[in-house]
Amino acid sequence: MPDKQDNIPPKNDWRFRLHEVIYESNTRAGKAFDVGLLIAIFTSIIVVMLDSVQSIHGHYGKLFHVLEWIYSGLFTIEYILRLISIRKPWNYVFSPLGLIDLLALIPSYLSIFFAGAQSLLVFRALRLLRVFRIFKLGHFLTEVNFLKQALKGSVRKISVFLLTVLTLVVILGSIMYLVEKRENGFSNIPESIYWAIVTITTVGYGDISPVTPMGKFVASVVMLIGYAIIAVPTGIITHDLALARRNSKQELPESCPNCSREGHDSDAEYCKYCGSPLYV
Repeated sequence: MPDKQDNIPPKNDWRFRLHEVIYESNTRAGKAFDVGLLIAIFTSIIVVMLDSVQSIHGHYGKLFHVLEWIYSGLFTIEYILRLISIRKPWNYVFSPLGLIDLLALIPSYLSIFFAGAQSLLVFRALRLLRVFRIFKLGHFLTEVNFLKQALKGSVRKISVFLLTVLTLVVILGSIMYLVEKRENGFSNIPESIYWAIVTITTVGYGDISPVTPMGKFVASVVMLIGYAIIAVPTGIITHDLALARRNSKQELPESCPNCSREGHDSDAEYCKYCGSPLYV
């Protein structure tokens, strides 16, 4: 069986140096790269937003088009460099940050075949989440991990809750269809269910409203149920958030040079995903 040390690239290896610059922010070159990347992402989003304003597009449309492709080219090169600087690029491709990076690139090339697809370039804003890692705002990332664990732990409870609410709005919408007359806007059961959803979520568009006394009574019941329902998912997530905080561990900010994944324990010497040594 090969020793795990065989997987360690020498520190003068070009792939290791490239990984340190692109994936890490604890060196001067790495921080400069990441700050420059954030500036490029931010300015590219501004260009996309300004290009959507018709009056500005009329004067600077060609310039914006050129800038969008310059940014797209730079981000494509950056994405390729991320792939070649790690030993298991597919792990990066299917990681959350890797999917976000790919999602930010796709609209550029979709716009060649579908007009208007470039407006989806605002997905690049998701890449600004890197600011938390770059400027050592690790405590913010810790809170994000708490929330992620809480949502993951409460997904079954929330699913049961949503199924119950769905059943409730179907029943209440059907009752309202029977109580109200067609000329009052409740022309069919799906339309009545739409009213029940809008009412129970306390949105209340007002495009459909009951007229009969019995209909108003049912509407009042739906409104009260809506206020009671709001507290249920809040309590579920709060409980799981407290459990996640209680079971949390301090994590390292560095990423694995082999698979680029993060989230290792503070005392970890090897990547818990691929087993490669960590440079800490």
